[in-house]
Amino acid sequence: MRAVVFENYQSFPVLKDVPRPVPGPGEVLLRVAGAGACHSDVAVYRDFAEGQPGAQTPGFVLGHESSGWVEEVGAGVEGLEIGGAYLVYGPVGCHRCAACAAGADTLCRNAATNPYMAIGLGRDGGMAEYVTAPARNLVPLGDADPVAAAPLADAALTPYHAIKTALPQLAGGGRFALVVGLGGLGQIAVQILRALTGATVIATDMKEEAMRTAEAAGAVVVPAGPGQVERIREITGGRGVDAAFDVVGASPTIATCAASMAQGGRLIVIGIDGGPYEWSFFTAPYESTISNTYWGTIPDLHEVVEMYRAGQIVPEIERFALDDALEAYRRLEAGELSGRAVVVPHGN
Repeated sequence: MRAVVFENYQSFPVLKDVPRPVPGPGEVLLRVAGAGACHSDVAVYRDFAEGQPGAQTPGFVLGHESSGWVEEVGAGVEGLEIGGAYLVYGPVGCHRCAACAAGADTLCRNAATNPYMAIGLGRDGGMAEYVTAPARNLVPLGDADPVAAAPLADAALTPYHAIKTALPQLAGGGRFALVVGLGGLGQIAVQILRALTGATVIATDMKEEAMRTAEAAGAVVVPAGPGQVERIREITGGRGVDAAFDVVGASPTIATCAASMAQGGRLIVIGIDGGPYEWSFFTAPYESTISNTYWGTIPDLHEVVEMYRAGQIVPEIERFALDDALEAYRRLEAGELSGRAVVVPHGN
């Protein structure tokens, strides 16, 4: 079968023929419907060197946002419909610890000894004609479009989990939320905030087109650049935002969020740019918190799919044939995509 493979550190992936996978006990073989191209993939093949924290050992098939139709089941798998459409939960933990028992594989207590991080991150992913996954990692899509659903596995799950942790800050009237970075995750974050809270959503980015999309979804937009924090505080009546979501994670964006927070507010860094931030008791709003988040849980993904099926989450996607997958990654790196690139191995 054809697949997009990460072969070497700090090298562009290749499109090549690889053996079709075989599902092991407790696993399922999916005929891939769609696979989202994510900036995390770019970090894997472009940024990390051997031995660095977060580096994944090559080679493996990329694609940690995947959906597909059940083609074959391994030993011990029951209750899944052959031909049924499912979304793949990417993280794979030990399946034995308390965190994994709750479906929070991202918090697996045995992560240091697990052979890989996730499907598409250390283990062969969905940027191919077929992919295998543990049966427990599949979330049914019913009659919903599985191609458009593929990005939900990360681009929706990650902001959804972050937003859920900040709901106490956003409960009640007169609340404000800030989203910094309006790529695929940021746009969906705006939609989720609008669906789950009554907060005024402020969104900011450097791209005019991205801000117009967020504005159409109900956000109040503020251009990045000089006066940005002052404008955000003006919108909030000078108080600041109750929850800020940094979908970039660079030092300047973290600083913008921190400077925009209200007392008792919460800043959650979602993006993995890795920028440092210097905290000070005398400049941080009193009783505010700064935290990060990583992906989400299997129960979270079930809830995300329900929001998708209800029309509350509508991913903007651009479809690519498998033969054009490398072009999708090139355009992703160049910042030429307005929506999520989804590779469709078996036709549009």
